Parts: sequence; C-alpha cells; structure tokens
Amino acid sequence: MARFPRAMLAVATVGITAFSLVACSDDGGDDDASGGACTESEDGLKVGTILPQTGSLAFLGPPEFAGVDLAIEEINEAGGVLDNCVEVFHEDSGDTSTDIATQAADALIAQGVHAVIGAASSGVSFQFIDKLYEEGIVQVSPANTSPDFTTYERGDYYFRTAPSDILQGRVLADTVIADGHEKIAILALQDAYGTGLADAVEQNITEFGGEVVLKTIYDPTATEFSAEVSAVAESGADAVVLITFNEIVNLGPALAEGGLSAQDLGWYLVDGNLADYSETFPAGFLEGAKGTFPGADTAGIQDRLLGVDPDLTDFTYGPESYDATSLVALAAIAGDSIDSETIKDNLVDVSGGGTKCTGFTECYDLLAEDNSADIDYEGYSGPIEFSAEGDVTAATIGVYQYLPDNTYENLEYRFGELS
Repeated sequence: MARFPRAMLAVATVGITAFSLVACSDDGGDDDASGGACTESEDGLKVGTILPQTGSLAFLGPPEFAGVDLAIEEINEAGGVLDNCVEVFHEDSGDTSTDIATQAADALIAQGVHAVIGAASSGVSFQFIDKLYEEGIVQVSPANTSPDFTTYERGDYYFRTAPSDILQGRVLADTVIADGHEKIAILALQDAYGTGLADAVEQNITEFGGEVVLKTIYDPTATEFSAEVSAVAESGADAVVLITFNEIVNLGPALAEGGLSAQDLGWYLVDGNLADYSETFPAGFLEGAKGTFPGADTAGIQDRLLGVDPDLTDFTYGPESYDATSLVALAAIAGDSIDSETIKDNLVDVSGGGTKCTGFTECYDLLAEDNSADIDYEGYSGPIEFSAEGDVTAATIGVYQYLPDNTYENLEYRFGELS
C-alpha cells in the first residue's frame, strides 16, 4: 500500500556516435578496500549504454551519460571489478521514429558487452529488449516507466532503476485533484510510455473523484496540433495533463494560442517533458504549471555529476543511471564473475535484504572484505530493491512547479510502494 497524503488517503535520423571510456587508477599507491589500482584487460567487465544523444529525448542524455561515467570512474578508482578495470561503450538510442537503437544494440553485442544501460524511452527499449534476451545480456534501464515491462514475456534479463508509471500516475492524479480540478483532459503520445502513463493517470483521477473528459493519444511525430487543441477546448476541461516528449515545444504554444495557456487552465507535465525551458519559451509562458518525475532529491550527487559534465543544467535520471551501473558492478563482484548470467542472478540479492550501504564505494568496501557479504544497496535515486520481475518495489516521485523564467522548483517529494 502506498503512503500518500490528501486524495490518496480519502526528430531526424542521424548516424550513431559511439565512444568508449576506461577510467583507471594507475598511481601505484598501496591497495586498500576502496583504493586499489585496477588492471586494464580484455577480461574486464564491459558495460554498454543505449541512451539518447539525438531525438525527442536528447535532453535526457547528458545527465544519464554523466551518471554512468561517474559510476565507472568510481568503480575503477576503487579497484575495478574483480581487479580489472571496467570499460564502457556509449551508443546513441535515437527515438522511436528511428532504428538507431537496434543498430546500437548490434554494435554492443559485437563488442561483447556484459550489460547494457538503457534506453531512456520505454518504446525504444522495446526495440531491442528481445535482442539482448536472445544473447543473454543484462539490460538495466535508468528511465523506463511503462507498466508493460513488469509482465513482458522475454524480460528475464531486464531490470530498471526507475519506477513503473503506476506510481507516477497515482501521484500526478492526486496532485491534480488536490489542486481543485474536476474535469481533466489528457493528451499523450502514442507509445508504450505515453499510453501506459495516460491509463494510470486516468484510473487514479477517476478513483480520486475527478472526471476525465478527454483522453487523446496523438502521433509522436506530429508537429501540428490544431485538432488536439480544439478537442481540449470543446471538452470543458479545467486542467490538462500533457504526457509528451519534446513535442511540448509545438503543442504548448498551440494550446496557448487557442486560449488554453498554463494560466488559463491547469497544465501538468511529466518526466518526459519536465525540463528547463528558459531558452525555449518567452518569460512567464509556463508559470504556475506543475509536473512530476520519479527520483529523490538529487542534491547529494549533483556536484559529482557536474564534475563529469560541467555543462549540465538538468539532472533527470542521472542518479538512476549511476545506480544502474553501480548495481551491475556490485552484482558481478558478489557473484565472483562478470558474465551476464551471474550479474542477472545477483542483481536482486545486492539490492535488498542485507546490510544497507549507499553508493558503489560503501557497498564495495563490504564486498571487498567478504564477497559473500549480504548487502542492501541504497541508491542516490532512492531506495532500490528489485522485485523478481526487475522492478523497483518502492520509489520517490518529485512534484515541481514552474517559475516565471520557465525553470522549475521542487514543491515536495512523495514516497510510495508499488504494491
């Protein structure tokens, strides 16, 4: 049972850019539990990423790549995995309008990776999840939220450090109803993420006493939204939930021009579009709009992510990417092998039920003393305890509000269990 207040209680195709990184300590200092030098070796753990460099979710790429690279640096500074340095191979995921992700998966399989971090988009992950299943390669997404993964038939090697949209839908619906709205329109892109989250929001709004007067699923490649704007206007809605990716840059102005601005009725955004729009929209355009995305307070890791990428202005799914990479390494250490089967078999164990430890190094120290130690990894994105299906069983959802400069601030964090 989740614990919530208020209502809960009553893009163009481009070529793939790929590169690899090894960050090893080679200072020759004395080894200790968390400071030994790792050895560069072909026998080391290889981690691949399929994350957005291009496409409608490209704004999520920088913090996700930074999260992975931060974890790789920390792992190798601590001594690597089983004394060998970890190597990471970065590939572009594109979005669902391209086949870039399938090409990326083929490239990583050819590189012999033992685990893949990605994709950001649920729809994109479904483009290559079967490939990894057939190869027996572990996949950990830092951002997939579609409920469809929980029961996916070929999901044995699939895990995610972001919660199912069952939880975000609950928190978002509660926020809408608590703000006094009664008639709600939902505009959602047509893919696994959009339709899944739209269904969760609709179900919870109805349960909380509201009415969904319109639910429109639109083509994610659309750039013109006059029909959707007219439908919202005719529905009599007093709030609209916008489940989009980068289409918001066209859909938002269309709504405003139709007399349905963020100041005319309540706008509610989600993790797919909650971003800094200070350079995109005129001042005041989003003022008062609210939104949600999964993840706890990232203050504890922001400075470290900036150390990897000083140009970061957004940290969404950066902590989840760090956690995904760290958990893969810890599972290999606990199982005393880097093969994918061992990683898969140990991910659930290292994520819960033992001695609590936060971040890679603290957990590594426990395993360095005894690799049979029972650890319970606590992430920078929140508590992570995998279910047998590879889902996190509890998570935090942040609720945010836009300021006059089209940046956003946190209003609260809501913790709940997915049960």
